[in-house]
Amino acid sequence: AIRGVSWPAEFLRFPAGVPVFRGFDPTSAVAAFVLAALLPWWLEPAARRLDLMDYPKGRKDHERPTPVTGGLAMAIASVLAYWAAPNLTPSIQAFCIAAVLLVAVGLWDDKHDLRWYWRILAQVLAALVVIFWGGVRVEQLGPLFGLGQTSLGFLSVPFTVFATVGIINAMNMIDGADGLAGMLGLAALAMLCAASVYAGNQVLAERVAVLCGALAGFLVWNLRFPWRPRARVFMGNAGSGFLGLVIAWVAFRLTQNDGHPVNPVLALWLLPIPVMDTLVLIVRRLQEGRSPFAAGRDHIHHMMQDAGFGPTRAAFWLTVFSLACGLVVGQAMRLDVPNPLLLAAYIALCVGWYLLTRDRARAVAFFRRLRRP
Repeated sequence: AIRGVSWPAEFLRFPAGVPVFRGFDPTSAVAAFVLAALLPWWLEPAARRLDLMDYPKGRKDHERPTPVTGGLAMAIASVLAYWAAPNLTPSIQAFCIAAVLLVAVGLWDDKHDLRWYWRILAQVLAALVVIFWGGVRVEQLGPLFGLGQTSLGFLSVPFTVFATVGIINAMNMIDGADGLAGMLGLAALAMLCAASVYAGNQVLAERVAVLCGALAGFLVWNLRFPWRPRARVFMGNAGSGFLGLVIAWVAFRLTQNDGHPVNPVLALWLLPIPVMDTLVLIVRRLQEGRSPFAAGRDHIHHMMQDAGFGPTRAAFWLTVFSLACGLVVGQAMRLDVPNPLLLAAYIALCVGWYLLTRDRARAVAFFRRLRRP
């Protein structure tokens, strides 16, 4: 279901052999950006009429009711850009159907606060659509343990479902500050786009660029600026579900393509903060006898805010860290650093974060020291 493509001789190449193609068409990406930037404004009256609003209460620190239609705007912009383009492959069709499912359930959840198991069921169904309709699944993990290709065999489908659901919930759990999930998602997609370029997969690079454009259009409304001290639109559960699906779908397409191989270990390092934060939170909450899906102010951005970081500053530095991780690990792979070492480094990062945050006051003090000039 995922085919390689051939490249004409007119393509330029860097000395290292990285293809740089002249035929890259940014039209769909620009259209997705413009549409995603306009839709929140168009959707605001409907959001207020249908009560698709996030109200200030409990641990939420925004000052006024805010529309949660950002995810709907991103999804509409992306799906329209894909359906308007030629060569609508089964993979794209399946992605669009899965996206519509997650956004619909997410909007219902934003309005009625669904129980967690209904959200998980919708995420599993979306993953199965991508797998069986679109033919996109994780079939190998590369030389993960240094013993050649690690094939999943009959575990391919359950592993793909588990990974998809995990990434979706990681993006949902990190979505707790203005601009944070959007910036981390945009950083991951930008690096996936760059990896597609490096692998010579122009088709996938153009499709990822569409998603980058839609996400950037949403961030126009979700980021704080000097002339706008609060986000005007949130992505909501519909948006975090859509964004998680996007990242999983692109990562699977890129790392499972024999024609343009990228090692699956790289995917972990392109989204280090949400995955690390979610894994550590799940372990800690289970140890405390709490549900992993319980609300709380124990995320990395909450600790940074308690240390004096504003939401925008926290989002900026976490995004810089993510980009640095992706760049360093990408270069390490070019230098043939063994994959088991890169996996061990990520595990060490998670263990280090767990040990640091066992004492919240110590974690806050750590970030307070980083904040000092």
